[in-house]
Amino acid sequence: MTHDFDLFVIGGGSAGVRLARIAAGHGAKVAIAEDRFWGGTCVNIGCVPKKLMVMASEYGHAADDAAGFGWSMTKGDHDWPRFLSAKNSEIARLNGAYTGLLERAGATIFNARATMLDAHTIDVGGTPHTAARIAIATGGHPIRPDIPGGELGIISDDAFYLPERPNRVVMIGGGYIGVEFAGIFNGLGSQVDLVYRQPLPLRGFDPDLRYSLAEALDTNGITLHPGQFPLRIEDRGEARRLHLSNGQHIDADCIFFATGRTPNTAGLGLERAGVTLAPSGAIPIDDGFHTNIPHIFALGDVTDRLNLTPVATAEGHALADTLFGNSPRGVSLKNVASAVFSIPPLATIGVTEDEAPPGSRIFLTRFTAMRHALSGRSRKTLMKLIVDGKTDRVIGAHMLGEDAAEIMQGIAIAITAGATKADFDRTIGIHPTAAEEFVTLRTETRLVGTADAKAAE
Repeated sequence: MTHDFDLFVIGGGSAGVRLARIAAGHGAKVAIAEDRFWGGTCVNIGCVPKKLMVMASEYGHAADDAAGFGWSMTKGDHDWPRFLSAKNSEIARLNGAYTGLLERAGATIFNARATMLDAHTIDVGGTPHTAARIAIATGGHPIRPDIPGGELGIISDDAFYLPERPNRVVMIGGGYIGVEFAGIFNGLGSQVDLVYRQPLPLRGFDPDLRYSLAEALDTNGITLHPGQFPLRIEDRGEARRLHLSNGQHIDADCIFFATGRTPNTAGLGLERAGVTLAPSGAIPIDDGFHTNIPHIFALGDVTDRLNLTPVATAEGHALADTLFGNSPRGVSLKNVASAVFSIPPLATIGVTEDEAPPGSRIFLTRFTAMRHALSGRSRKTLMKLIVDGKTDRVIGAHMLGEDAAEIMQGIAIAITAGATKADFDRTIGIHPTAAEEFVTLRTETRLVGTADAKAAE
């Protein structure tokens, strides 16, 4: 059967754009449809504008720290509208860059919603098109808790377009988004409360990172409410009142829900194509990105496996090479580094101490970075290595402190390559840097599964 396209990609985010661009570059006849944002969540309402917000916030801290280095500065109020205008201009530029890449590769672009009519037919803005292969790369969206008054709160999509910065913010959720936006609003001058169900933020991260981040957030002036969850929100005129599970309440200008995300599969017509969904709405796939329908693929956050932009991009590239580049390959989700752009930031790769096999060796240091010896800011850097006790391979690395993400990218190469602690030890450091601490850690802190490790908990 002859089809209109060799490949039709539904979704113009990181996974979809990379897949379409590389597949078209291999000579395939490719179409891609996006009805909202080219570049997806990351470019428009995710990691890129959020990182710009973090940078804006950090300038406020830098102005405070400057006195320790001999500068006389008076920090004024942050100009939120001016910043928002600059941010929006940069995002618009990136939108154009994404569509430009697709056009130059020869892909057909549809600025319209695409839904499945059957296993080979896609409705694009009312016009049907057929494709030999179809890829679903529609990402995910934030969810709002089902509580009384929940409509009075905002979600992360809204935060990037607030007309003015709220003076009092309650962040609900202790994951990536919660701790990042808590730091953003705090650094820009807002009073911030952070509410989360767990004893510590960032469930699933290394326990030393979690503890140190909670300590840093508190030191920054963010009020922490561990072990609590929201019950209801009241409209109090100019304010919102959040009622907590412990019976307390908080009044704020903005209640911000950072309570998770869910895959964008509703309304795509996947049932008409016979595609099976998980109870969560995610699309199950095998190692080759196949759904239960062999010629229909899914990749990126819509599969709800490891929801990181670089993972989605790598999956798109691998699938294009496999289908049209005569170079079949997959993507390993083992040892994927990630960062949280909290203030201070943290980064991690490999196993946490909770996941490490018994007998693993822990190397850990906490120190005041050189900058803060003069700034006077009470902020500690934490660096940690986890070493397999049998093989000497470094199986986990974790850091909290300035430049953590930049440093961890290099460490990730070493761990992916199977470097041992001996390899780290014989590497000469760059002085004076924080990064050199990773190659000068010599004193073992504890062994996993021993009394010392239990005491550290």
